[in-house]
Amino acid sequence: MTGRRGGGQGGRALPPLDRWTAGGTHVRVGGHRIFVRQDGPADGPPVTLIHGFPTSSHDWAAVVPALAAAGLRVTTLDLLGFGESDKPRRHAYSLLEQASLVEEVWRQHGIGSTALVAHDYGVSVGQELLARDPSRITRMAWLNGGLYPDLHRPVLLQRLLHGPLGPLLARLTTRRRFGSTLRNVLGREVAEADLDDLWTSLHRSDGHLLAPRLLGYLDERRRHADRWTGALESFPGPTLFVWGPADPISGAHVLPRLRTRLPHAHIEELTTPPPTGHYPQLENPTAVATTLTTFLTE
Repeated sequence: MTGRRGGGQGGRALPPLDRWTAGGTHVRVGGHRIFVRQDGPADGPPVTLIHGFPTSSHDWAAVVPALAAAGLRVTTLDLLGFGESDKPRRHAYSLLEQASLVEEVWRQHGIGSTALVAHDYGVSVGQELLARDPSRITRMAWLNGGLYPDLHRPVLLQRLLHGPLGPLLARLTTRRRFGSTLRNVLGREVAEADLDDLWTSLHRSDGHLLAPRLLGYLDERRRHADRWTGALESFPGPTLFVWGPADPISGAHVLPRLRTRLPHAHIEELTTPPPTGHYPQLENPTAVATTLTTFLTE
């Protein structure tokens, strides 16, 4: 992994958003259009990547080519309310529904057992999938996320958006505020072009207005905490954590519990200066791609 600090104006990590979306398609799930990509050989070992809040599958775009080149069949998708998928305005968004959506994508694409990689919001979707049917998950890898709700430290803007002023604050969200908030949780600088694409994906169809509804996941995490942490800790298969310690939300303070509760798991802590923050796959894609490829092809 590299200690080079990327410049804010150049050195982008992600391919352009329009190139990423051009490589995918839409499927119908529960009356909604869901964006899905399939990369790598159709007969390769399946791996499913689940993105976080408030972005999209484009988060994984710098990592997917290495996984596909290693012979893996890579499935990525935009969850409902995110990216290129439908963004119904008055929908009661639920992590349980998102898990069912992933299961339906698997069904439509003939995917049985699969490895699972998840980040941020996606870790809760992944934990629900794991709790439903652990035998379906061949191995699991987790990037910074609220695996333990009591250790999760949402940023101020998330707490405000989740409160009574949320709808008003969502309307006041701009590209500049989005970039400022995101940079506060990063350990490494990222290119402005990457931030522009993340905002474009979020802002499409006024998706930024959905934040108060989507943030209901904070309450769901607490309601399902015992079941989800139980599923995580009892999983018998290979387990990997790829962790950015400079993350103020789910960073280094989570690792002691992971080491205690999952002693069999491998932890790849991205400490090479400058240490990685909340978005390892964006901030440090080469290290993440190398680590995931090794783990998923063992």
